[in-house]
Amino acid sequence: MAELGIQKLRHEQVQYIEFLSKNIDRAKAFYAKCFGWVFTGYGPTYTAFEGDYVDGGFTTGEPVKGTILLVLYSKNIEVTKDKIVKAGGIIEKDIFNFPGGKRFHFIDPDGYELAVWSQQ
Repeated sequence: MAELGIQKLRHEQVQYIEFLSKNIDRAKAFYAKCFGWVFTGYGPTYTAFEGDYVDGGFTTGEPVKGTILLVLYSKNIEVTKDKIVKAGGIIEKDIFNFPGGKRFHFIDPDGYELAVWSQQ
């Protein structure tokens, strides 16, 4: 995730939205033209953008209606993971490291996949 100002990080709130795109260059051109989004590339299969209230990114994949990944920020990723499991969530991808922090994915009771990340 891009470098984030501490004022933007809200514990257990939606903080990042991830889109799938068949063509990242095309997606960047479209959103830059439409909304003035500025992008930071992280290789050929990922680019991130920053917004006033929520940041996001595009990763290579086949877009399907409903495949936007909501990513929440957590001050303590382990505590948040435990709360999700205790509430009936299913861990889809356990905690893993990426440039900028750690992240895991979970399935909510309705079958939606969300993710949680932390700078820790």
